[in-house]
Amino acid sequence: MPIADRSRNVSPNRPPFSTTGSYKPDTLQVADELHPVIQPGRVVVITGAASGIGHAAALEFAKLGFKLALADIDEERLNSVGKEVSAIVGNSNVIIVPTDVSKLDEVVRLRDKVYETWDEVAVLLNNAGIGARGTSWDGLDNWHSTFNVNLFGVVNVQQTFVPAMLHQENQAMIINTGSKQGITNPPGNAAYNASKAAVKSLTEGLAHELRERPQSNVTAHLFIPGWTFTGLAGANGTNPKPDGAWTSEETVLYMIDKARQGDFYILCPDNETKRQMDELRIMWAAGDVAEGRPPLSRWHKDYKALYEEYMREGLALSDNGK
Repeated sequence: MPIADRSRNVSPNRPPFSTTGSYKPDTLQVADELHPVIQPGRVVVITGAASGIGHAAALEFAKLGFKLALADIDEERLNSVGKEVSAIVGNSNVIIVPTDVSKLDEVVRLRDKVYETWDEVAVLLNNAGIGARGTSWDGLDNWHSTFNVNLFGVVNVQQTFVPAMLHQENQAMIINTGSKQGITNPPGNAAYNASKAAVKSLTEGLAHELRERPQSNVTAHLFIPGWTFTGLAGANGTNPKPDGAWTSEETVLYMIDKARQGDFYILCPDNETKRQMDELRIMWAAGDVAEGRPPLSRWHKDYKALYEEYMREGLALSDNGK
């Protein structure tokens, strides 16, 4: 049987799937000004705050009137961001804690500083990450450094902060920064993809464990940026932003809006990739397993035409509202 016939099953002709409802506790579905977590005077902790999305998040949360605890391994750039947000909310509402999230003792120091200063955390944005390249059989040192920051940095922060957040009176949320590369797994950087796939699994487990607790007042959210013009995507302060990319500010504003609505999967579009395209790509990747195709069939020469047909038909159905 030809590959196309054997592998098609129902993928290209599958009826358009509906987006299932996210886990949204009723207590979070309130007017913006009454939101129990995202409101002035509460505390946000941001790791990876010295650049990119972390920097943009610091500015946006400052504009919302938050108190900010900013952490990053780059002390010089972190201090610069601290000055920016202090100009918005005042020096007394900002603490700067240089932190290597891969080192548990430094994360513990960060937590202790935050709770000694304000005795609460409303939003924990677990955002520190690196993009060192490692292939399936090369770049072992980069594999270790990538996992130490991208995965174990998140684990260290969760293990350190969550027990304290669970005992707070007020509601709170944890937002872990993942990646579409951890879901669709495009070839090129196996180390980064694997680390972000692990963050997805970790955050899903966290959300389940939190919601199974009696009267839990903490929620978890997976932040999945689109193409965002940051240092990881080639931004160096001199080259122009590609038309297809979003700015860090756009991505953060989208994230805050979806977190306010209670979405778990905060899947961000960009100027090149709309939501429907992401959904189709994710469903195709899942179909590799469910339908027995080769792994990463989207990039397999024998499945190229089938994938392109699937995308054309799926996007046409979406555009027609069927």
